[in-house]
Amino acid sequence: MDLDEYAPWLESQVDESVAVHEAVRDQLPVVLEVAATVVEAFRADRRVFFFGNGGSAADAQHWAAELSGRFYQDRPPLPAVALTTNASAVTAIANDDGYDEVFVRQLAGQAEGGDVAVGVSTSGNSTNVVRALRYGQENALVTVGVTSEGKGGMDPFCEHRIDIPSPDVARIQEGHLLCGHLLCAAVERELFGDDNSTR
Repeated sequence: MDLDEYAPWLESQVDESVAVHEAVRDQLPVVLEVAATVVEAFRADRRVFFFGNGGSAADAQHWAAELSGRFYQDRPPLPAVALTTNASAVTAIANDDGYDEVFVRQLAGQAEGGDVAVGVSTSGNSTNVVRALRYGQENALVTVGVTSEGKGGMDPFCEHRIDIPSPDVARIQEGHLLCGHLLCAAVERELFGDDNSTR
């Protein structure tokens, strides 16, 4: 591959990514609202459930790991769960009830009122994510959508929505990752103080 040939295209990709990261500044009030909601849930001994498909499933697992393990600080674990990690549950539900039910069935079995349900979907239209958020809204969970700027099917079921303004799935996912890191860092800081010693 010729660098001279690819350089302009690669640079344009970097420029688009930088622009999306700059646009995340507009989402900071919502990120902070979600962080406050998560903190309130943890202080009330409630849990946070993350879910999504594909790259969004990876985000769900990543953020749950930052909270249940550690992020910047050595501190007690937090009750954060990714509904994408139990392969037996996901495949059993998909086989018996259909893939659209893989998250809502797990929420129905595990979640209680006051828990937080965070659905991640670049389009906002993933049926299994939308159904889980709808279940959450109907059962006294706080619902959070992490998506793109277009109003998708999840919109009516989200109490809070983080929107990344891009039509490009890769750029949306990059914006989601930054927002997830900001969310986890803000939650950790609020609960345990600003300890930068492990950065």
